[in-house]
Amino acid sequence: MGPTREAVDDFLTAYGDTLVAFDANATARMWGMPGTMVTDAFTGSISSRDDMAAGLSQGHPLYRRLGLGGISHTLLEFVPLTEVVVRVRVRWHFTDDAGALLTDSDYEYVLREDPDGLHVYVAVDIDADAKLRELAARRGVELPER
Repeated sequence: MGPTREAVDDFLTAYGDTLVAFDANATARMWGMPGTMVTDAFTGSISSRDDMAAGLSQGHPLYRRLGLGGISHTLLEFVPLTEVVVRVRVRWHFTDDAGALLTDSDYEYVLREDPDGLHVYVAVDIDADAKLRELAARRGVELPER
């Protein structure tokens, strides 16, 4: 039958929950290996969940300084590619502790339904880097040069 829109929506909610909890190990468990990230500035694949967790945790101090308190999403597009693989476009909504919107950003993901559940295999950053830089500038947080 393959992944349903509802199952993907539930997966994305759980994924966002791990991000806002700053739980890099839980987030890494939601990735299939190898996991590939594609951005305008970087493309790379990570072949172990330990390495994925280490990479994810590097952003936690910045997200805390920016005031991240909540994450929700809107599933913009759901495209079944095979019986077990789907491509989705997601708009993430990042809020502070009071629920005020900090910023949003779009990603495309390739997800696969494995025997133990859905996993991200490819993530494409559509505009997150630019939105993060805009948010940092508004909040007076200095970002490292690319």
